[in-house]
Amino acid sequence: MDSSSRVGSAVSGVAVLAGLGSALPAQVVTNHELARRLDTSDEWILSRTGIRQRHVVAPGQSTGDLAVEAGARALESAGTDRADLVVLATTTPDHLDPATAPQVAARLGLGSVPAFDLGAGCAGFVYGLSFASAMITSGTVGSVLLIGADTCSTIVDPEDRSTVPIFGDGAGAVWMRVGDPAENGAIGPVDLGSDGELAEFIMIAAGGSRQRSAGGPTADAGNYLTMNGPLVFKNAVERMSSSSLAVLERAEWKIDEVDRFVGHQANIRILDAIARHLDLPRERLIVNIDRVGNTGAASIPLALAQAAGDGFLTPGHRLLLTSFGSGAAWGSAVLTWPDVNVR
Repeated sequence: MDSSSRVGSAVSGVAVLAGLGSALPAQVVTNHELARRLDTSDEWILSRTGIRQRHVVAPGQSTGDLAVEAGARALESAGTDRADLVVLATTTPDHLDPATAPQVAARLGLGSVPAFDLGAGCAGFVYGLSFASAMITSGTVGSVLLIGADTCSTIVDPEDRSTVPIFGDGAGAVWMRVGDPAENGAIGPVDLGSDGELAEFIMIAAGGSRQRSAGGPTADAGNYLTMNGPLVFKNAVERMSSSSLAVLERAEWKIDEVDRFVGHQANIRILDAIARHLDLPRERLIVNIDRVGNTGAASIPLALAQAAGDGFLTPGHRLLLTSFGSGAAWGSAVLTWPDVNVR
């Protein structure tokens, strides 16, 4: 039976996370290496961001390559070679057109399953989690491979010390299946939001229809990501804090019942500020920004994979996930961590 014929014939239930994989490029760039070519220092970067190093893709290596690697590991983790749907959350697709997800699905040998890219910036993984969960809960599909992957090093001006030190490349993936709401791994309530009035806070001006329809030459700066750091910081803290409280209320969880908090790894000061807003002990935060930087939509699944691999995240832990990204878009979700093999 062709894999695509399974779509629409799944048994209804809830979405359960049952596989987890990650991928990082081999090349590591430390703060000291950046300091040799930019007007910055290890101390300056570390004190403002909490980042010590980041991974960057090799020449010719793409978001799709990382997505395939993470996706394959998530499938292996789940002990399967099938998925009814592939969702790729990314801001850095391999091409403006076509979408990258169908190529990822084909390279993984998943046949003619539906596959698409999802663009919600650094909030993309939580947005994808919500969509994948809804597709499974509705009975439309029985399993989803959700991948968050970004090669942010390809969209920042290599001479811009305000953005280059912040971003890194990577991919994280989860495999979700239909299951029982009492199972560990069952996806709980999700809270999503956006505010287009904040669109210019994080933007790549060139490349889209607005710039192309205007005609004329494009300044080099327009091809790179620009960011209003102070305003992003303020709104990220406010939106992730309020979204976290909203999803906890829907789940009927108290803040002291949260065992692990996984915020988008954008800046350690943002994570600390949210923890203070929520009155959440810092020792419950999952933090890997020091090792990988801001990896966009890959941020949360990478943090989950590394925390589970380190033994800091164990089965039965109650998790609160929250994120904020360009758009502006934000989202939060809760789940209880399953007994899953990390790949």
